[in-house]
Amino acid sequence: MSIADSHAEPENPARFSVKSIVNNAGIGLALLLLIVFFSLASEHFLSPNNITNILTQITINLILAVGMTFVILIGGIDLSVGSVMAFAAVIAGKAITLAGFGAGELIMFAIAAGLLAGLVCGVMNGVVSAYWGLPSFIITLGMLNIARGAALQVSGAQTIYSFPLVFEDFGSKLIFGVPVVFILALVLVAIAWFVLNFTVFGRLIYGIGNNEEAVRLAGHPVFWYKVAAFTICGATAGIAALVYMARLSISSPIAGIGFELNAIAAVIIGGTSLSGGRGSVIGTLLGAFIIGVLANGLILIGLSDFVRQMITGIVIIIAVILDYYRAKLSAS
Repeated sequence: MSIADSHAEPENPARFSVKSIVNNAGIGLALLLLIVFFSLASEHFLSPNNITNILTQITINLILAVGMTFVILIGGIDLSVGSVMAFAAVIAGKAITLAGFGAGELIMFAIAAGLLAGLVCGVMNGVVSAYWGLPSFIITLGMLNIARGAALQVSGAQTIYSFPLVFEDFGSKLIFGVPVVFILALVLVAIAWFVLNFTVFGRLIYGIGNNEEAVRLAGHPVFWYKVAAFTICGATAGIAALVYMARLSISSPIAGIGFELNAIAAVIIGGTSLSGGRGSVIGTLLGAFIIGVLANGLILIGLSDFVRQMITGIVIIIAVILDYYRAKLSAS
């Protein structure tokens, strides 16, 4: 985009583009091949109980990955989401154990507290990174330690128990065999898909990743859009914390360790470029499924957790290499 036409809105490269559809079809094919392989390797893989387990297990990773997609699309990265999730869980856990309120008030108070904790961390990441133009890798690495330390300090390094029964029911409730928490994750995917594809905000998120200076010259407040992307990532970490609490009925300051890597992996495997400006939240959904199916299937065929981690790492490296060649093809 030149300065002459800088008043035009940046084009959204994901919106109904043939390239995006082909990329997602390729990821979908890889997922289908994994499902066929594990179905042949284990008779339990396609059982209703195991499918429910897969959907439940990928829920938190998918929620975190939805927020991570916004950050990576602007060319950033957020290494703090696992720690922010733990901090939000501890804040919500402290709120929900307060005396003197009914169950309904406690739950609403806990939800608000958890979301607010995630939002504050996301805003801090975005403001510091965008205002000083510092690498988000370094800033969020600092937030990783701040949030984890805050979670340990607030909780006294103790796990919080005793939540209202209705809150715990939410984490285990099924609708036609589908976990309610997974349906919540799908709703977040749908909202993110709509925002990225049908709003000016979404087009500018892609535009910043493609050419930040062009968006700035077009008169758009790049600073606030970057802060918004990190804030969305923090908010999804808060939502993931509430889902974690509802599923396990605990709030632990050591929750979420390593979750940031799974979220980043889901986004990268889903085809979103680490350099920003290219990718989709539908690809992120497929990427989260690939990680979940891979983890579940490898356990069913008897491989150890160590081997599973190695294979997942190899898949991530292959995804990054493919992204490198996709970028070269696009440039040529």
